[in-house]
Amino acid sequence: MTAESTDQGFEGLELASVLGAKNASALEKAFGYGTVGEFLHHFPRRYVEVGQLTPISELPFDEHVTVVAQVVNISQRQMHSRKGFIFEVTVSDELGDAGQELKMTFFNGYQARTDLLVGTVAMFSGKVGWYQDHLQLNQPDYAILDEASQADPKPIPIYPASAKMPNKKIRDLMALLLDQITEENLPEFLPAQLLDAHHYPLRHQAYLNRHFPREVKFAYVSRQRFAFEEAFLLQLSLAERNRQLGTQHSVARRRHRGGLADKFDAQLPFVLTEDQQRVGEEISQDLELNHPMHRLLQGEVGSGKTIVALRAILQVIDAGGQAALLAPTEVLAAQHYASITKMLGTLADPGLFGEGEGTGVALLTGSAKTAQRREALLGIASGETGLVVGTHALLSDHVRFAELGLVVIDEQHRFGVEQRDALRAKANDSVPHTLVMTATPIPRTVAMTVFGDLDTSTIKRLPVGRAPISTHIVPMQLTGYRNRLYSRIREEVGKGHQVYVVCPRISDSAGEQGVLLASYEDTTGQSMSVEKMLELLQGLPEFEGIRIQGLHSQLDSVDKQEVMDEFAAGQIDVLVSTTVIEVGVDVHNATLMVIMDAERFGISQLHQLRGRVGRGGLPGTCLLSTWLDASHPSVNRLRVIESTIDGFELAEADLAERKEGNILGVQQSGSQSTLRELSIIRDRSLIEKARDDVKVLMTLPDWRESYPLLLNAAKNWVDESTREFLNKN
Repeated sequence: MTAESTDQGFEGLELASVLGAKNASALEKAFGYGTVGEFLHHFPRRYVEVGQLTPISELPFDEHVTVVAQVVNISQRQMHSRKGFIFEVTVSDELGDAGQELKMTFFNGYQARTDLLVGTVAMFSGKVGWYQDHLQLNQPDYAILDEASQADPKPIPIYPASAKMPNKKIRDLMALLLDQITEENLPEFLPAQLLDAHHYPLRHQAYLNRHFPREVKFAYVSRQRFAFEEAFLLQLSLAERNRQLGTQHSVARRRHRGGLADKFDAQLPFVLTEDQQRVGEEISQDLELNHPMHRLLQGEVGSGKTIVALRAILQVIDAGGQAALLAPTEVLAAQHYASITKMLGTLADPGLFGEGEGTGVALLTGSAKTAQRREALLGIASGETGLVVGTHALLSDHVRFAELGLVVIDEQHRFGVEQRDALRAKANDSVPHTLVMTATPIPRTVAMTVFGDLDTSTIKRLPVGRAPISTHIVPMQLTGYRNRLYSRIREEVGKGHQVYVVCPRISDSAGEQGVLLASYEDTTGQSMSVEKMLELLQGLPEFEGIRIQGLHSQLDSVDKQEVMDEFAAGQIDVLVSTTVIEVGVDVHNATLMVIMDAERFGISQLHQLRGRVGRGGLPGTCLLSTWLDASHPSVNRLRVIESTIDGFELAEADLAERKEGNILGVQQSGSQSTLRELSIIRDRSLIEKARDDVKVLMTLPDWRESYPLLLNAAKNWVDESTREFLNKN
């Protein structure tokens, strides 16, 4: 919940009014909390129970344990290497052999020094380590046990804490806060039918059970309830957004028989795949409606998304509208322009006086020359140009459309919501249809959670002619593998093919500059940059006569385009680049992708890069080089890439590796509407359940009148930045 609204009742109160100014100030400094609702959602990360106790005599090394013991000795010593002190505590229990003791250490343990006096009985929880020939717990969590809690022990919550706001202080403040909550000041807003169906407790009871459960199982049920609450409110917010979108007006763009779209289909030299035909029909039907299409088109690299989008563009042009294709980079925009005009052929020629059978196609980028830019703007404004392909330059105030009917956005994640909205706003009297393309497959739960009921079309099957890509990890610390990697580059060029070599950075840091590379051995253990790789390859005798060129973001637009044009024309054999070639670059003769220091890239990024080869019917190979040992955790990411080419499987793995992040698209700081309990990995079935429940709710004609508290909760659940993201995404 956020503190933005004034109608949130008890949860919207300032902490100072409930816990006092001093305590409220401490919580704000430690966690940034200012309201009751924010602190209530500071949930325990785990609990310790007496039933989990381990006798000191049986403590296993390197495992997490919980012990109840009495403090028998304390001491303190200053640290030598840095400021501060170490507080040491020796405890003894009565569960094992008599006199069995255990040492514990606390770095700058101010709170421990206050709490853990000789004779104190406490529950300690931590990982068993080894120091100076004895077992110890380093920085353990602990809870002081009084006589009552020793006689009737309950699970003890362990919270995310800090040095100045330790667990004991948090527990004390939370207990003080929970003493003041009732069903009246924390009223239930979820429909009673849902609580009964899913066996969830009332809201105020769920808070009590989540923080101080009688048994851990009650805390688990409460966690489920709050996770469901988040999923339900998010799905309800998305459903409301989509209901509002349905009230917007858009011009229906019906397909015209014998128009450009039909002529284009007739001249295609190949048959569309079943997926392309199915997805094309879905989009075509959307365009014929008088409310705006909002459709996501996802598919593997090379699955044929562009041709599907082009067929939709032609349908809109046939119906009197114009289309804009927004690309994230000038290289990709130019490539889209070249491939689209090539596919259209004579259909891209409107004739000198409009007597041709086609439509105008223009390219508009920031680096366009004045004359070219003026010509493009005139064609767009007059309506003679049916399709304009461009970058952020399309967002300029100088760009005015005669009748913008369709916006196609390539790789949406590279644009801010304001940029996308600015282009849609260029339509005159109605909202244009929107088609978003991405080659980064979106896991089902992310699609449900972020995009809600946004219509999604998926192309899974690759077109005929796409050759398989084999992927191999290259352990660079092994000389034979390292030498073989460079010889594979030479061999591929010798076959008349072309090679990409991708490096994680453009140049070396100051400390690494000035090192002359004379052989592969000189690169031992070094991270590779574009400049260093160029120096290495161009200086090796075996690469003499091979045309090698570099490409990166610091080159000006003209130079970048020139390099790409030369590579596409076969005038460059080896292109050493950063990830600027990650999206959209299409060179059919490129058959080998070498990714240096591959562990520095994410799963989705590696999959995107791999998709640059094997596009012309020739088998592709991707080599993932790394200096890391095979046992390093980051190598597991490379093994996942090596094991499959299924982008949807990799998207799930990427999601799990990144720990989900903030899927609502807003920064965690300054926004309180991030998901606290809901996990889009762990709670998949729960998200689907919430989505189904919202669908049922939305069928009730008077649900807003019947559930006013729910409607209010849904409005308050997202703050302005998140609401803006949901509305514009």
